[in-house]
Order: sequence, then C-alpha cells, then structure tokens
Amino acid sequence: MILAGAFGHVQAVELATGKTKWEINFREAFGLEAPLKWGFCASPLIADGKLILNPGGPQASLVAVDPATGKALWKTPGTPPSFGSMLAGTFGGKVQIVGYDDETLGGWDVATGKRLWTLKLARSSPFNVPTPVAVGDRLLVSHENLGTALFDFDKQGKIVEKPAATFKHLAPDSHTPVAVGGRVFGVWNALFCLDAKDGLKPLWESDADPYSKYCSIVASDDRLLVTTAAGELILVDAKADKYQELGKLPILKNETGCLAHPALVGKRLYLRGNSTLYAIDLE
Repeated sequence: MILAGAFGHVQAVELATGKTKWEINFREAFGLEAPLKWGFCASPLIADGKLILNPGGPQASLVAVDPATGKALWKTPGTPPSFGSMLAGTFGGKVQIVGYDDETLGGWDVATGKRLWTLKLARSSPFNVPTPVAVGDRLLVSHENLGTALFDFDKQGKIVEKPAATFKHLAPDSHTPVAVGGRVFGVWNALFCLDAKDGLKPLWESDADPYSKYCSIVASDDRLLVTTAAGELILVDAKADKYQELGKLPILKNETGCLAHPALVGKRLYLRGNSTLYAIDLE
C-alpha cells in the first residue's frame, strides 16, 4: 500500500502488518522550493507498473519511481504542481499520463516521462483541482474558468485544442465529475446529468440544497452515491430520465465541510470528516 501526505512524505507499507518498506520526502528528494497553499493534494498513481508522483521540482516536475523500492525510474523537468490528481489512459493510441501542473494541462509518456503536449486554457486558474476524466478515447475536462469540455486527440496522441463539446454551466473549482453509462454527472450549484454521446447535452439537473456546495460522487452505471459537504450520503438513480433520489442518510455529525473523497472497498464505504472516520456497511 502506498501512502502520501500533504507535506511530501511517501511510503510503501505492508498491508498486513503496517510495516514500512521504504519512504521518501519527495519535496526534499526532488527539489521543490515553491510554497504550496494546501500542500500536496494529488493521489499517488500506479501506471505501467510505475508509481507516478508530481513533486513539481524544476528538474523533476513529474517523477516515476519503482513501487517496490522507491527508486526513481525517470523524472521530467517542469513547473510546480497543481492541486489535482493525474490519470493514466490511452488517448490517440498513446498510453499517457494526463493532468495539470500549476499553469497548464498536459500529457506525458508513461514509459519515459517525455511531455507529449501542453494545453493552456484561455483563462488560467491558480489551483487546477478537478481531475480530468477519460470518456472512451476522449478527455473530459472541468474547470472553474472553462466549464466542462470534451477533447479529442490526433493520431500522434496530442490533444486537439478546440473542444469537441462544451457545457459552461458545470464549472467546478474543486469537484471532479464522473462519467458512467454514457453520461456525465457533476456538481456546481446543482447536480447535472449530461449526455456524453451527444455533445454534453443536458438531460436533467437538480438544484436541491445539498448540491449548492461541494459534493463528491462515487458511481456505477446504475447508481450515484453522492457525499455532501454536510456529511450526508444521497443515492441517486443514474439511468433515470429525470432526477430520482433513492435514499438519503446523514452520517457525519456537526460537520462544517466534508471535502475528503470517500473510499469504497468491497461493500464498505470509508468516510472522513473533520475529526471522525466512519466505516459504513452499504448492505
């Protein structure tokens, strides 16, 4: 198991015993000098057998390490990190890592770390939090100054700068939408359901009060499990032709802002509030 902290500490831990196999402070190891308002926020990513980190050092903006030993396999120069996570996928026939640095969206070759393309959005953000999402061989990008857009790739694996589709009303500053069953679901002052196969055409929306603030979503083709900022769980029908709430359960007490994304393991959901960790049996 790989653990990563906000101050740059990364360690590999034996799941059965909790014993540390290796650990590094990648802020120190890879030379990041820039201050980070919220620390390191990206989740560790395993791609092509490599552990991908984004320390943001001038000579090590993105780094791949051996998950068994912590030894660096490659590093690529660049700028400080954003506050979002990376993803790995095949776009334009090229296996690549996609995500933000502090100023741009980019793609990197997973084998070598070489930067394949750069996209500077028309209006930049100082944070770049929402994680891009793979929708088939397209890339879904949500941004506070862009809205939500679908991008194509050319045969060389480079992004086509002009979006194939856009929906400006879904413009989250920190929430990451999900794409399941040919639909995109996201929250920004409302819960939106968009048609991923038809130009992000809106299918329905709900402006119920829980969706006026930050939410996170875990999704299957049939259901959405929404965690609200107040620590509620809301179950929503993902296939319905209109907003259909299937159930609601308050979990966290006196919560002032549940921003941690829940973790689903088997049939248990792990949810962390400001001072409490809950394990919820979804059966």
